Amino acid sequence: MTRVLLATDSDSVYHTVDAALGSDATEVSRVRAGRDVLAAVQQQEPDVVICDLQIGNMGGMATCLDLRMEAEMGRAPDTRILMLLDRQADLYLAQQSRADGWLVKPLEVVGLQRAVEALSG
Repeated sequence: MTRVLLATDSDSVYHTVDAALGSDATEVSRVRAGRDVLAAVQQQEPDVVICDLQIGNMGGMATCLDLRMEAEMGRAPDTRILMLLDRQADLYLAQQSRADGWLVKPLEVVGLQRAVEALSG
């Protein structure tokens, strides 16, 4: 089973991701704030973390960098990260945050499925 952790405070993003990925083969869990991602990763050890660029109190870029640094220090598992960007111009932010992949919203179901499959592979 593929385990996906989604970090977003947007209900519409959650519903889109859950509808695209949720199945007998994929479990989608959610946190609503960036500060909650590290603890969720440590507890759940997901195959992929999907970070919305705009999430409450700690944006997707800071969240991604935090996960990378914690993994490098051995305090969190090394996890694949997919960033959800608001616009193509945000690609620079995704690259600087060391995300493994990114998609620009609005999300396409097939594109999201392929991205998660490639990262969790």
